[in-house]
Amino acid sequence: MNLARRAGAEALGTALLLAAVVGSGIMGERLAGGNVALALLANSLATGFALVALIVAFAPRSGAHFNPVVTLALVFEGAFDRRDAVAYLVAQAAGALLGVMIAHAMFDLALLQTPDRIRNGAGQWISEIVATFGLVFLILGFDRKSSWAAPFAVGGYIAAAYWFTASTSFANPAVTLARGFTATFSGIRLDDVPAFAACQLAGAAFAIAAHREFRLNVTDR
Repeated sequence: MNLARRAGAEALGTALLLAAVVGSGIMGERLAGGNVALALLANSLATGFALVALIVAFAPRSGAHFNPVVTLALVFEGAFDRRDAVAYLVAQAAGALLGVMIAHAMFDLALLQTPDRIRNGAGQWISEIVATFGLVFLILGFDRKSSWAAPFAVGGYIAAAYWFTASTSFANPAVTLARGFTATFSGIRLDDVPAFAACQLAGAAFAIAAHREFRLNVTDR
């Protein structure tokens, strides 16, 4: 497909991802009866399963990045055309915001909201570095022989990272920004978004460096 159609597919996939993230957070919180652990379990499983399905559906259409740091990492590794990157970054941001509004519409909520959920501090920032590092390092490690496992590995990693990181693993600047417009279970205060995004970019940079350091040679495969 041409760039416009690939970017459109990327926007649609990112929108569906955010609809899953925010929608499952709303549903989980409503049904959990105040049990935050149960709500988070529902949120993490729904997000992980949705990622598996969306990567399978959109990988042939757009590459299924759904994440600016993934796009930028692939550009740095020479696996994605840098001339296409801007269109993808815009598509991801727009799609993420659209996905939040879709989730709100499904639950009869205001389409755009102002969250007050504070997410800052060293633990949160370190968590975003770790979560993003793991995600990008994982993605860069796939080759043609292992690409079939990508949907399951990425979905499983994100579902797990909801639990082993203090931030519940945003690991995505577009997702982070969009979640700054929901006051639901998945929200983040807009004031906290820049620090999260900076940590995500740092995590991606560390992952690129680690991938280059530990890259397998052809003779190692």
